[in-house]
Amino acid sequence: MRTLETLSGGEWVTTGEWIDVHDPADVRAPIARIPALSAKDVTRAYDHAERAFAVWKRTSPFERARIFTDAARLIRERVDEIAADVTAENGKTLGEATGETLKAADFLEYYAGLARQGYGTLLHDVRPNHRTHTQREPIGVILVISPWNDPLITPARKLAPLLAAGNAAVFKPATETPVSGLHFARALHDAGLPAGVLNVITGRTSEIEEALLDDPRITGITFTGSNAVGNRIRRRLADRNVRFQGELGGKNASVVLADADLPAAAKAVVAASFGQAGQRCTATSRVIVERPVYDEFARLLLAEVETLTVGPGSDPATTLCPLSSPRQRDSVLTDIDKAIEEGATLFTGGTADSDRPHGCYVRPTVLADVTPDMAIWREEVFGPVLALRAVDDFTAAVDAVNDSDFGLAAAVFTRDLGSAHRFADEVECGQVAVNTTTTGWDVHLPFGGFRDSGTAYKEQGDEVLRFSTRVKTVAVHFGEAARG
Repeated sequence: MRTLETLSGGEWVTTGEWIDVHDPADVRAPIARIPALSAKDVTRAYDHAERAFAVWKRTSPFERARIFTDAARLIRERVDEIAADVTAENGKTLGEATGETLKAADFLEYYAGLARQGYGTLLHDVRPNHRTHTQREPIGVILVISPWNDPLITPARKLAPLLAAGNAAVFKPATETPVSGLHFARALHDAGLPAGVLNVITGRTSEIEEALLDDPRITGITFTGSNAVGNRIRRRLADRNVRFQGELGGKNASVVLADADLPAAAKAVVAASFGQAGQRCTATSRVIVERPVYDEFARLLLAEVETLTVGPGSDPATTLCPLSSPRQRDSVLTDIDKAIEEGATLFTGGTADSDRPHGCYVRPTVLADVTPDMAIWREEVFGPVLALRAVDDFTAAVDAVNDSDFGLAAAVFTRDLGSAHRFADEVECGQVAVNTTTTGWDVHLPFGGFRDSGTAYKEQGDEVLRFSTRVKTVAVHFGEAARG
């Protein structure tokens, strides 16, 4: 078991109090331990960030770009080590972990390039002899709270743009999966990020929540996680001038129309539903099929599910990894049992893996005869569980997609271009896919959901800068002598 340090004020520190990190493939022995910081340690981190922001916001964007480019190079050089740790603490396959590691480097490279671009707009002014422009400025110290399901790519998605824009950050990785985020911080530190610009808080949220959320120097909070926690943070910020960016829950649907390429649709749905054991915010968890092809699609879908190999993420043969923790495994199994009690038909799966009793495994599960009033249709499960439902036509399919509190991602499978465009126009989701998976959005594509899936601030692309920068308008009167 390794003992790790965390980054605060440009120093790698410990406290003497520790939290164990476990591998969900076998939870009997911890794989690492991290410092359990105290409330005083959190306040010191904000002290560091406040001082660093005063320097970092005036640092040349070209220097910021250099640091990001060097950090991306370090991540690529360390890809095997980092991916192994992502797998060890989260459970996902080595292939998934490697992809996540390389995508983290992509985020740094993309925002290194964006740091070099213009930062404002020249505007016409009705007044003679005036030149007016806008300029974007960083907002200050931002708290970043990331989840356990994508422990490296989510910190990269959040930290890269806000740091590139000149903000400082206090970063709280998930307690279950902190090692990945520490790799990201180390790459930036080793690339020359000034002390205090990024500070990593490892610890038990219950012991440091007040210090973490209530510091008066916070100008923004970006959070990915459950609606319950996200809404609690929003309420806590209600009377403070603090921006909140939330990427919250989802209950994503894929629609299979009667004219679809059914084998291709079945492959795509299985990839979208069971990759990372369904622990993606964009994972497909509902499938809506036009009735004439329902039986044939279900047959093809089950055949694809049967090809999945359940096992530890470190095994190259594994295509369905364990869930992240015993608590998550037990929650998913409870949701499956409730669906069956409410009348759903179990086509396959529905159980833990009896061959691996010390791991957090749930076999890939498909439920049929699901109705809109069932909890399995309406509530996020966040596991390898797929609910099937037949509908009569296109209109009923769109209605079924939109009959949800969430609105993150949806997909349609069809050969008809008109149906594809109509679907994109009518579904109430932030991300729409046609003949491809609901998952897999690239770094330069704006990302975020509607309704209860998140706040109005998007992530990724240049849209994210609306959250981490403020706009200042400047008018210059250059006088009569300057004309001509």
